[in-house]
Amino acid sequence: MANTTPPIPNGSAAAAASREGEDRSARIAVTLFPAIIIAAFLIGFLFPTQMAPLATYTNVALGVIMFAMGITLTVPDFALVAKRPLPILLGVVAQYVIMPSLAVALVFVFQLPAELAIGVILVGCAPGGTSSNVITYLAKGDVALSVTMTSVSTLLAPIFTPLLTLWLAGTLLPVDAGAMAISIVQMVLIPIVAGLLVRWLLRSWVDRVLPALPWVSVLGISYVVVAVVSGSADSIVEAGLLVLLVVVLHNAFGYMLGYVAARLFRYPERVARTTAVEVGMQNSGLAATLAAAHFSPVAALPAAVFSVWHNISGGLLALFFRARSARHEKRARSVDS
Repeated sequence: MANTTPPIPNGSAAAAASREGEDRSARIAVTLFPAIIIAAFLIGFLFPTQMAPLATYTNVALGVIMFAMGITLTVPDFALVAKRPLPILLGVVAQYVIMPSLAVALVFVFQLPAELAIGVILVGCAPGGTSSNVITYLAKGDVALSVTMTSVSTLLAPIFTPLLTLWLAGTLLPVDAGAMAISIVQMVLIPIVAGLLVRWLLRSWVDRVLPALPWVSVLGISYVVVAVVSGSADSIVEAGLLVLLVVVLHNAFGYMLGYVAARLFRYPERVARTTAVEVGMQNSGLAATLAAAHFSPVAALPAAVFSVWHNISGGLLALFFRARSARHEKRARSVDS
């Protein structure tokens, strides 16, 4: 899902109204996202033969998602790197240390076969999920920090994702890190840069289309899920519950360890929530596309399941954090009175 931030007070009235519309659209999209992704999963599973040809264009769908992400980015998103480098560094390092490490541990504990194992590791080595910004907003985290963390980890993906995959999974199956890096540049880096240029050159037009961008990402990820699931329907029957268990644990421990990492460095609650969401939510669309392109449809299955689950769990985590904030605010009011 394209990055989004809550409405900002400065800037033109039109830009502020556009931001408000984008935010409202993103909240609706992220609320409906799990149901839409589940529907996409079922379509791919129930009609594998009919949906299989979609796999040819999953890289295009991912490029569209990343282009939409690039359009939503602004200069202040990157200026935050200079203003608050340490929490961003923590979030990005945690992203590329915690999730790959958890992936390897889960592969070892559950003794996953090679194709599923490399799929889980690819999910772990992917950058932060593009819907994490909205989940952070709903969880009352630091949205500006979330946007920057996602952007930085995504821009670093052409380096870290293939190298970590080669290092951690090279003994399971042959990994062509160079070809994978080129794929990420083509599907991620170039579309994001193109989106940034469009935002810079056609700002007034972009302000009008911002509210539609979360839905572009929803449809793009749904397309990837349908394509991936249609190619691995038989594997879902054989190993679906095992993959779901691994995905749930991967995601849950990512949330927990991301939160703990921020608290260990004495960052405030809002930063800890943001880091938890950023670490636990992965760009599973990228992982699925890379797995299908460089390994097999079966290797893409963990990423497809992750696409469904992390949006459900992200919404539940946001509800938990909001409820905790409400309890703290109520306690503070009672003390003041």
